Amino acid sequence: MDSGKRVWVRDEDVSAQAERPVFDATITPHRSLTQNGFRLVMTLVCLAGIVSSIPFMVLGAWPVAGFFGLDILALFIAFRVNFRAARAFEQIIVTPIAVLLRKVTHRGEEANWRFNPAWTKLEREQDEDYGLLKLSLVSRGRSVPVADALSPEERAGFADALGAALAQARRGVDYRS
Repeated sequence: MDSGKRVWVRDEDVSAQAERPVFDATITPHRSLTQNGFRLVMTLVCLAGIVSSIPFMVLGAWPVAGFFGLDILALFIAFRVNFRAARAFEQIIVTPIAVLLRKVTHRGEEANWRFNPAWTKLEREQDEDYGLLKLSLVSRGRSVPVADALSPEERAGFADALGAALAQARRGVDYRS
């Protein structure tokens, strides 16, 4: 039934609604140690190294103190490399007209992909013992892995949410809202 009312939609409204994200997620690698935690760990390791090297220095085995120092330096460098790797991220934005994927490495190198949501599907590689091992966006023969930084359980939840967003994007823009 036609109620007789006509709704006029301006072109600006249509394009704004078509570009409004249905899904927007940024995935970063998990790091359990914060900067304050790092400072605390390094302080404790330095104190333990100094306290442990004092008896050796008193006994005349002073090179042992140098090796304690090298161990502390190696641990510091390992933590710094780990924190640098944590700067990587990937961002996925789904709108009714595009699926945008942006991956940034820890060096700041950026790669971007743009897919049409009508032709994009999620490909899942499942293992019954370990869960969802691999998740990829596939469109027109191109396959790009996503959510590698997540655990299998987190990846499965992410895949469900992204799949729902792709389905909603395929339905198109809802002009009633």
